[in-house]
Amino acid sequence: MTLSASAAAAEILFERRGAVALVTLNRPQALNSFTRTMHRALQEALAEVQRDPAVRALVLTGAGRGFCAGLDLSELDFTPGPDLAERANPGPVLDECFNPTARALMNLRVPTVAAVNGVAAGAGVSLALTCDLVVATPGASFVQAFSKIGLIPDAGGSWLSVERLGLARALGWAMLGDKLSAQQAKDWGLIWDVADDALAAALALAERLAALPTQALVATRHLLRGALQRSFEQQLEAERELQATLGRTHDYVEGVTAFLQKRPPQFRGA
Repeated sequence: MTLSASAAAAEILFERRGAVALVTLNRPQALNSFTRTMHRALQEALAEVQRDPAVRALVLTGAGRGFCAGLDLSELDFTPGPDLAERANPGPVLDECFNPTARALMNLRVPTVAAVNGVAAGAGVSLALTCDLVVATPGASFVQAFSKIGLIPDAGGSWLSVERLGLARALGWAMLGDKLSAQQAKDWGLIWDVADDALAAALALAERLAALPTQALVATRHLLRGALQRSFEQQLEAERELQATLGRTHDYVEGVTAFLQKRPPQFRGA
């Protein structure tokens, strides 16, 4: 893949490993905190995955000792003087950068796995939780530190934390700004697993997902993430519609045929 600028390319690394795309946030000297150019590069990488039918799963990780510390505050202008409140306002960077990135990752056409190799803070937590599965190293941590700087969880963090933790734990975590260890995050249901080598574990999960029927996996994501916003009757209807759609795919026919013939299925993601 060719990114539009060498600086942006250096901040986001893109690698194909068979049917798995590996995307690495690559500003280790700044705990992979986001600049605007970094967002553009990540969005280009996600668009490449969206276009390439040979990619069947994505792994997102960070270089160095951290996953992502959210926004690089140098992107905001805190220079004393007139209009400081406007210049330092984080709203525009959310609108222009973080929210489009979160939407692209949430709606990606393939399953996604985050390998959290160190601290995930602020919008970095949101970015990890936007992925379908999260694997963290034992020393990794998750912190919503917004309350300590007069802000609220953003980039989808307020929705994602309630979805995964429930209201009581999400409120306590966000309002107190306490750090969650990787093991506590797993125990609470925030992440999928803890592994000494989170990247290797995430790649292994992604390889498993890449061998499965891609459309069915992404439909499952859509169905489960919207479940609490639907009534039971609405969920039944959503299930019916998705089953009817998936029932016309190659992978459905292949899966049932392989089961009846007692052989491993050969899914194509179509």
